[in-house]
Amino acid sequence: MRMKLAYFWLAAIVPTLCVTSGAALRPVVEVEEDVYNYEPANNGAGPMWCHGSTCLVRIGQDVFASGLETIPNAKPLNNCRWMLFHRGRQGWQKTCVDASGRTREPCPLAGFSDGRLFLSANPTLNTDPNAYSGPARAEILRFSPQDAGKPVETILPAWSGEPKFSEHSYRSFAADGVNRELILLQNVGYTHAEWAFLDRGGRWSSQGRLAWPWGAEYAKPEPIRVCYPNVVLKDREVHFCGVSDIVESNEAWRAFKRKLTGNEWDYDFRRLFYTWSPDIRTGKFQPWLEVSSREKTCGWVTPGDLWVAPNGDVHILWTERALDERLREKFFPREKQRHSLNHAVIRDGAVVSRRTLLAAEEGKSNEQPGRGRFQVTPDNRLFVFFYVQGTDAQGQRVSENRILEILADGSPTDAVRVPLAAPFTEFYTATTRAGSPPSKTLELLGIRRGSSSAVSYARIRIDY
Repeated sequence: MRMKLAYFWLAAIVPTLCVTSGAALRPVVEVEEDVYNYEPANNGAGPMWCHGSTCLVRIGQDVFASGLETIPNAKPLNNCRWMLFHRGRQGWQKTCVDASGRTREPCPLAGFSDGRLFLSANPTLNTDPNAYSGPARAEILRFSPQDAGKPVETILPAWSGEPKFSEHSYRSFAADGVNRELILLQNVGYTHAEWAFLDRGGRWSSQGRLAWPWGAEYAKPEPIRVCYPNVVLKDREVHFCGVSDIVESNEAWRAFKRKLTGNEWDYDFRRLFYTWSPDIRTGKFQPWLEVSSREKTCGWVTPGDLWVAPNGDVHILWTERALDERLREKFFPREKQRHSLNHAVIRDGAVVSRRTLLAAEEGKSNEQPGRGRFQVTPDNRLFVFFYVQGTDAQGQRVSENRILEILADGSPTDAVRVPLAAPFTEFYTATTRAGSPPSKTLELLGIRRGSSSAVSYARIRIDY
């Protein structure tokens, strides 16, 4: 019994992270440049649409980015094609482009520590160029960093049965880069996601369905489709955190919004859900955990990032908007608006820590946080990079990126402005979730303030 008590006591005090106090951060911008220009495809997607995954991967000294090109004169929805870029000594070069396929969404990347690079594609199977939508085929293209001019092979995942995929894939692509394993999840309608696991032996050894949480509390009970998730694959554990994405379930709100917009549909992004599989080879996921909700005031929740610490703690990052101001006067006139960036820790399936990292509250501060991402260093220090806009306490306009550190006790350090020439409002990172190594260098791919067409890259060294 004493040994057991000692074990639990030690487990409680051993820190998730490696530091207990924060020194002043000194972010140093090393590179800031455009990668490619994008023309809107008007198909409901765009270069940042698969933000739960990433289109930026580092493998050794090589950095790769996937891009989205609008096909001239092609009709939506499948009016785009993927591009692959490599950053070498001469800067960014386009190495490959899909010469024949058409798709709707951007194509996320993943990499292995042994040098293999993978691109997740979802080309349409509809040969009629005028067709609005239709079936699609999930495939993974493998490239060699030494010669990324064409795919080395096309890999077709082995699914459970014959799922009917479409151009709306809502797919998630994650890698355990050290163990050289992949997982691909792809939505089927509003009921579930299909998943397929590629093991280190190159076999699709496990596959199955991830059923969505059940919305029994709705007036009309239904599955709660979960979209835009962050996914971690680590030592064959799979962690999944995403947001509800269903047609507005509150009939009164739906009718009110229909009068405002004229649209028969409107979607709910108000509930943040998490689940995990201790061993994906079993095919079993644990019961869904609702991490956060803005259901009472018709708010908004956006997933940010996900990281599993060495001790097994799961760190989750997300943003919230408290309410839909269009509905306030009629449905909740006393509620105040609040925008927040939030961090939580899940241990053994329960939330054990929850903090707001930055909040803009009506009548108080108006520095509104945007999307955030984790950056993990080789010594397992955890940083948060995020965008802020609005006005400060003196009424001066704010539009900048900041970085802070999450300490061992879960508390954040003071945020420091990152001195970019133009801040990134939307961005991917070279994340460990896609196989990039932990690093003191933060790498970004995304959209900068003031640019409506350029997709840009930045490299930032984190000194501490």
